Amino acid sequence: MPPEAGLPNRVTIIGRGVPSNYEISVDGAIEMVDADPLEEAVVVSDRAAEGAIETGVQRFRFSGRMANVHLVDWNGVPAPESPSTPHVHVDYGVPER
Repeated sequence: MPPEAGLPNRVTIIGRGVPSNYEISVDGAIEMVDADPLEEAVVVSDRAAEGAIETGVQRFRFSGRMANVHLVDWNGVPAPESPSTPHVHVDYGVPER
């Protein structure tokens, strides 16, 4: 099944140069794309993903809607109180390129 049919949405985590942790959950299915979850130290279950990022980009495709996003910087300070937490972009109905 093509990703746009089964996992039509995309979430992108963008590191800001500071070690940070994230947890994202959806009310459908989620999978990491463009990277090896083991290499990136990302744990992906049926409906959630959690990991660490400092620089670079980590992308996931998912079905359903975004249920939760939790971001903390290296000190455990959550977004939006910390300017160092990663940027998160959520796009719905995005075909795979």
